[in-house]
Amino acid sequence: MSFTALALGMVLASLLIAAAVVRGAIAYAHRRGMMDLPGQRRSHTIPTPRGGGIGIVVAVILTMPVALCLLPEPWPLTVATALALATAMVAAVGWWDDHRSLPVLPRLGIQLLAAAVIALVLVGRGMAWWWVPLLVLAGTWSINLHNFMDGIDGLLAQQVMFVAAGLGLLAWVAAQPALAGAAACVAAAALGFWIYNRPRARIFMGDVGSGTMGLLIFALTALLWWVDWHLLWPALILSSSFVADASLTLLARMANGRRWYTAHREHLYQWMVRSGFTHATGGACYLAWNLLVAVPSAVLAWSQPARSIPICLSTYLLATAVWIYMKRRCLRRALLKGRHVTS
Repeated sequence: MSFTALALGMVLASLLIAAAVVRGAIAYAHRRGMMDLPGQRRSHTIPTPRGGGIGIVVAVILTMPVALCLLPEPWPLTVATALALATAMVAAVGWWDDHRSLPVLPRLGIQLLAAAVIALVLVGRGMAWWWVPLLVLAGTWSINLHNFMDGIDGLLAQQVMFVAAGLGLLAWVAAQPALAGAAACVAAAALGFWIYNRPRARIFMGDVGSGTMGLLIFALTALLWWVDWHLLWPALILSSSFVADASLTLLARMANGRRWYTAHREHLYQWMVRSGFTHATGGACYLAWNLLVAVPSAVLAWSQPARSIPICLSTYLLATAVWIYMKRRCLRRALLKGRHVTS
């Protein structure tokens, strides 16, 4: 079997496995009563099953290690094993939380440990030890910010498809086909889930999927950074819409004296829905940013490594300005429509 056929086979298998498992997860969620009910702090209007992210998890665990180890420029088995182990850890704690509420500290502990697994495997590849705390914090934040951003139909799956595909292209141009194939498997698995999650969603991702997606985006970005540190900046640009929204929302809640760790509806995508936009329109706005701003900026940062840092910073400054403008516009729109505007 040629390497091309193997890569295509893994990507197709990831898509089909995810779609099949998600289909089964819908029936499972109905039997177990795993339903997200409408409420003041939710953006949907009908009871919807959750836990569909298990399809992405199963697909990724079955295909990504194969791509990493068997495609050209393979990674050591220890790296593939560590990545699968960290994925399973975050998915397991999320799956538990989808069934019954899990206290914050055990969940956070597992997230920190999973991020540490990724960091330590890079130490084994020659990374300096002093990077470990920073990577553990970055990985844990990625897990949680993607969980925060999973609130309207199709948005997180769409973002994972975009970012994973972009990371795969960066890996390909860096002569890392194995890493590119692994990223493509993640994108394909997200597509298999998105088929059932696009508006109107038949199932939600749940914590089993949202946190795991954050870990995988972090892990792929960290592996790219290890290959060539210049690739970190275009990689971060690809994630700019989610990182900016989650980070700015958190900072705003802290600055306003709110309990930032409690459930709320103050992310930009939530304000868009609260002000009258549909889930599909909200997702289209994030996609527009990705295609019209993130892609050109990432290409520019990749093609001009010496300027990649200021290009990345400029992209995030622009994202901040857009976030502020859109937040104010949504608030005015909500007030004009007489909608409820408290958190």
